[in-house]
Amino acid sequence: MTIYERIKKMSQYINLKNNLERLKLNQFNEYLPILLDELKTKEMSLTESLLVLTDKEIDFRENRAALINIKVSNFPYRKTISDFDFSYQPSVSKQEIQDLCSLRFLEDSQNILFIGSSGVGKTHLATAIGIEASSKRVSTYFIHFNDLIDKIKKAHSENRHEHIVKHYSKYKLLIVDEIGYLPIEKQYSDIFFQLIAKRYEKKSTIITTNQPFSKWGEVFGDNIIASAIIDRLVHHSSIIKITGKSYCIKDKLAFMDTNPKTQ
Repeated sequence: MTIYERIKKMSQYINLKNNLERLKLNQFNEYLPILLDELKTKEMSLTESLLVLTDKEIDFRENRAALINIKVSNFPYRKTISDFDFSYQPSVSKQEIQDLCSLRFLEDSQNILFIGSSGVGKTHLATAIGIEASSKRVSTYFIHFNDLIDKIKKAHSENRHEHIVKHYSKYKLLIVDEIGYLPIEKQYSDIFFQLIAKRYEKKSTIITTNQPFSKWGEVFGDNIIASAIIDRLVHHSSIIKITGKSYCIKDKLAFMDTNPKTQ
């Protein structure tokens, strides 16, 4: 190859890199020199080479989209099922949780209800399932029950509660965390019921609560509304009762084991 041919080839390579940058094919651009080096020892057709490069670009974009989806879903933290200690909570079936993480429940618009005292891992499991859904580009949103009620109160005061119901009805998966810490007024319970009713058999909802259903009449300030909410949530649902100890106790015991002088 003459010097002129080498310069021409290099110029073409630079132009190609510039074109890829202008087209924002970042992963394609990054992997190109690696592929060209591999082509020196491997026999690959033009089609095979382009397939490798486009696969890299698609993987990159899908991973980036998944991260963006997770970020906008409002999760309190990043937790996965692999982070959950099933040996510490034997009342939780690992197989059942793994099946829920397959997201089959979304196909039939089924709900999931986690019931248990504070600190047993309800929010962890709800978040892990939600992150799995969000990473698969399922429209997902996580909100604490008290925060949702605050938004309902504000919308009610501005006479636009229909807007709030419509907004939270749009998500394929809505996670409402910790129903039951504080009772709410009946007028806001009515609006929450409207939200649950609008999602009924159309979208999936995950609920975590520290109160048994028998106490929901106190939480919502009305037994009839509470019963109506429960009916729509438990129909076509998985109910998981967690009866183990709090993770806070576990962490405290682990700390004391590693720091005996503090006991």
